[in-house]
Amino acid sequence: MKRVFISFRNEDRNKVNGLRLLAANPDFAIEFYDESVRTAINSANATYIRTKIKEKISRTSVTVCMTSELTHTSQWVDWELEESLAKGNGIIFMGFKDGPANIRLPELGRRLDMKWWLWDYRHLATLIGQ
Repeated sequence: MKRVFISFRNEDRNKVNGLRLLAANPDFAIEFYDESVRTAINSANATYIRTKIKEKISRTSVTVCMTSELTHTSQWVDWELEESLAKGNGIIFMGFKDGPANIRLPELGRRLDMKWWLWDYRHLATLIGQ
């Protein structure tokens, strides 16, 4: 079973809930880990939150960044992606099915000139390699 960390802006939480349903589908051997963060990255709670997120990332081999128009503005998403890269996770950028046809990737994706895909759960499963 593939363990996947989901990185996303808290404002996209409801859209991400649909992605989590794939874990219940018997055709997909996927287990999701994620943490929706509403706390500022430099707040007093940030150290505790980072510790918890790092624990979740450490149990995964792939990070899926669910990308909307404003995902690139999230310091937490940037941090999660950097942690995922440092851990050696594969990183996948996938837009939401109702998202724009053109988005700005978070800083890591732009820096590494990574690709992103519009929502397609079958393609996502292939990219995850499950």
